[in-house]
Amino acid sequence: MTTNKIALITGITGQDGSYLAELLLEKGYVVHGLIRRASTFNTQRIDHLYRDPHEEDARLFLHYADLTDGSRLVTLIERIHPDEVYHLAAQSHVRVSFDEPEFTGDVTGLGTTRLLEAIRESGLPTKFYQASSSEMFGATPPPQNEQTAFYPRSPYGAAKLYSYWMARNYREAYDMYAVNGILFNHESPRRGETFVTRKITMAAARIASGLQEHLYLGNLDAARDWGYAKEYVEAMWRMLQANEPDDFVVATGTSYTVRDFLRFSFEHVNLDWEKHVRFDPRYVRPTEVDDLIGDPTKAETRLGWKPTTHTPDLARLMVDSDLEHIAARSLA
Repeated sequence: MTTNKIALITGITGQDGSYLAELLLEKGYVVHGLIRRASTFNTQRIDHLYRDPHEEDARLFLHYADLTDGSRLVTLIERIHPDEVYHLAAQSHVRVSFDEPEFTGDVTGLGTTRLLEAIRESGLPTKFYQASSSEMFGATPPPQNEQTAFYPRSPYGAAKLYSYWMARNYREAYDMYAVNGILFNHESPRRGETFVTRKITMAAARIASGLQEHLYLGNLDAARDWGYAKEYVEAMWRMLQANEPDDFVVATGTSYTVRDFLRFSFEHVNLDWEKHVRFDPRYVRPTEVDDLIGDPTKAETRLGWKPTTHTPDLARLMVDSDLEHIAARSLA
């Protein structure tokens, strides 16, 4: 498939950004990604996609930028002229947001405003995707859909809610094509190792391989609607192909507890999770979100998107991947 479209992805080195970059490259896009300057590279998730930019067929280009630097964002938008911007970058760890609320607000909240303003000032007809979050619903009882009231229970959820309303405000005030993808929890083998699902699957694989004995976790009763990140980026893309901008919940419509995820993962390698898991109060949030279950009916009917991978299979998929990584390292 070939296209003349240009996409810009913030957060391209993250789980979602890497899957989205793959998808867009497969569709023939030229893809630009923002990365933060650091003394070490953090591009492992997209290294397999990267080509020397001097090569004629290179279609992935990376740029140093930071969401706290509005002038840099203006410069890049004017230079790249993107048809579509997928804004995925954020301080996205909910528990960490309690420790760094100001930083979370600056990056996850105000960073969105800086990017929207850069697009508005450019005058380009760029379509904008905002990565909103089910954490915005927080304490509101499930199931949650596009009409459900928001009640965030963390600095992260509050910052995401600010971004959600800024995207809607720019859509309504400036007639900008801006959408909110309200994604419920989505995981994959590329999930960061500090997130609970990946901590669990890594521990199951390491314990089964004799490399670890215990896993320390907080609240096991929290229930989430877990889907597969690789499928969810397809929904992101479809939102920007619709005739009119709108907001969509992306979810599986099912709910499982952390305890369930533990059971699926450990049973996959013939282990009893209760023999290995220990409680650590450091991982308990000051305010908890008890249950999230998304209603993806609107995405199914309007976008034709439907999830196919549910939590039990997702857990097993992630454990298998972690086992493969362990086996590969042992051979290295």
